Amino acid sequence: MDRHLVTRIGVGVACAAVIAGCTPGDTASTGGAQATTIEASAAASSLEQGYEQVVHDTLPSVVQINTEDGLGSGVLYDDKGHIVTNAHVVGRETRFQVSFANDSTPRSATLVASHPPEDLAVIKVDGSLPSSPAKFGDSGRLRVGQLVLAMGNPLGLSSSVSNGIVSALGRTVAEPASAASPGTTIADMIQTSAAINPGNSGGALVDMSGAVIGIPTLAATDQQLGGAAPGIGFAISVNTVKRIADQIIRDGKVTESGRAALGITGRTVIDRSRKEVGVGVVTVVDGGAAQKAGIRAGDVITEVGDTATPAIAELNRVLAARKPGDRVPVEVLRGTGNTTIDVVLGEL
Repeated sequence: MDRHLVTRIGVGVACAAVIAGCTPGDTASTGGAQATTIEASAAASSLEQGYEQVVHDTLPSVVQINTEDGLGSGVLYDDKGHIVTNAHVVGRETRFQVSFANDSTPRSATLVASHPPEDLAVIKVDGSLPSSPAKFGDSGRLRVGQLVLAMGNPLGLSSSVSNGIVSALGRTVAEPASAASPGTTIADMIQTSAAINPGNSGGALVDMSGAVIGIPTLAATDQQLGGAAPGIGFAISVNTVKRIADQIIRDGKVTESGRAALGITGRTVIDRSRKEVGVGVVTVVDGGAAQKAGIRAGDVITEVGDTATPAIAELNRVLAARKPGDRVPVEVLRGTGNTTIDVVLGEL
């Protein structure tokens, strides 16, 4: 316990036991405590008003997206009706029903394009819009400890808000495959303590200025408990969101992913003891980085840039941290021996 706190408690007990012995200084201390309480109350009230203002300004721009398989969230990106969401929310569908928080009439929307490697997609609502686009910030300015709000439709509870902080920055997270989308590994994610539940995906992670700084995408899971790990969620950084969404809106597809690629399809290889030993190359892309470097089908990639790659997830994680054009040594098991091949990474 803090030494000064112990001292003040001792003074309080003494005054309670011997009331006649209390001095004017003790009264002043009580007044100081009252002033501190008033200041704390004012600070709490100010924070509460800040939350209310952010919700008032931003929540109308967060929509619910209904598909044949379920629902998710999205954020109105511009005044032309473009809405950004997760690729796993739209899945393989091309038509959707979109509900705005301040409008009870669902609206039809169509897919513009989906980009599963970054788990992002853009859909478009036609006609007049009941809300203004959200304000999108700069995730490069984020700091650990900042207050944030997660807005979306968790478990179908429309227009819900949860609060938390930015817990960490620059996370590289493997996202498992599902029936609607392939697995992927996403770099530069924001870790947050704000609750993220099914249905929140594609919504908005918002700072206290009311700017969207990320798209909530997934929650961490505890394999021992078999469920979500409380207080650990991840959002795609808004700078990634803007880079991908702008290309989709402009070109109808992603033309520059900014992600490094080897140019192979592969599978995890296990030995006789069922231990993962590397990524077996099934095919190489014509003209891709692997083919140009001399990697071929049947090779087993065991290491990239001094990092072991015993499984597909590890290989994806290594590549997610690299850039197109990077030159890296790739350790390959070919036949009965190992060989190191220098590869200039391509672009996904």
